Amino acid sequence: MKKTFVIISVLAVALVTGCKKEDTTPSTTNNNTTTDPSGIPSVYKKIYGATDMYIDGDYVVIKVNSLPDHKSPYYLGTTWASEKYEAYNGTNGSFNLNPNRIAQSNLTFRIPKNPKVAGNHAATPGGPIGVSLNGVPLFNQYAAMQAPLTNEINSFDQYNGHPQQQGQYHYHIEPTYLTANKGKDALIGFLLDGFPVYGPIENGKTITNADLDVYHGHTTATADYPDGIYHYHFTTENPYLNGDGFYGTAGTVTQ
Repeated sequence: MKKTFVIISVLAVALVTGCKKEDTTPSTTNNNTTTDPSGIPSVYKKIYGATDMYIDGDYVVIKVNSLPDHKSPYYLGTTWASEKYEAYNGTNGSFNLNPNRIAQSNLTFRIPKNPKVAGNHAATPGGPIGVSLNGVPLFNQYAAMQAPLTNEINSFDQYNGHPQQQGQYHYHIEPTYLTANKGKDALIGFLLDGFPVYGPIENGKTITNADLDVYHGHTTATADYPDGIYHYHFTTENPYLNGDGFYGTAGTVTQ
C-alpha cells in the first residue's frame, strides 16, 4: 500500500506541474513602465504602425513600411491613390507640391530598450532619426545638405509631412494627424536613442524652446513614465524636434 501511495502522490504532483499555466502577468521595468511576456515594454505597443516588433538582446526591433495612414496630396498617382489621395487643404498659402510621390520604404529600427544618457552626444544623421506611432519616420531639423527647413516647409502637406526623392514619407515637425487624434500632450514616437517624443503641450502648457535643453528635451514625469524620464518635445520653432544631437546613445536604422 505504501508503494501505491507514493506512485499516486508523484502522479498528482506531475499533473499539477504539467497543468501550470504560463505566467502572462506584465512585469515592471525601468521608469515604472511594464513589459509583456515577450519582453517588449508596453509603451511600445502604442506604435500601431509597426509591421513587426520584437526584442533582440537589449534592443526593441521595430519594422515599418513608412506609409502614412492618413491622406496626402503625395499619394497622387500611386497604388494607394484611390483611397489615400487628398488635395492639399491646409493653411499654408505658400504650399508647393514637390515632385516626389509616396513609395513604400521598409525600415528596421533597433532602439535601446533601456535608454541611457550618452557620454558623447552624437549629431543626428540625415534620414530617419526615430519612428512615430503610425510608423512614419522622424527626420531632424534640416533639409538636404543640412540646409534650414525655411523653404522645404512649404512642401509639407496638411499633416506636416512629405516624401523625399525615393518616396520615403517623413515628418520634420509636429505630425498634426497624430496630435489631432492622440492629443497634443500625447506620446508621438521614439528617437533612435530610445527616449520618447511628445507633442507640444505638457501639463496644459505649450512647450517652447526655452523650456528645453540643447538636445530639445527635459526630464519630467509623463503619463507613460510616471516616475519621470528624459523626453523630447515638438515645438513650433527651429529645431522643432531635436537640437544638438541625441541625448542618449542611438541604436540603428536599416532599410
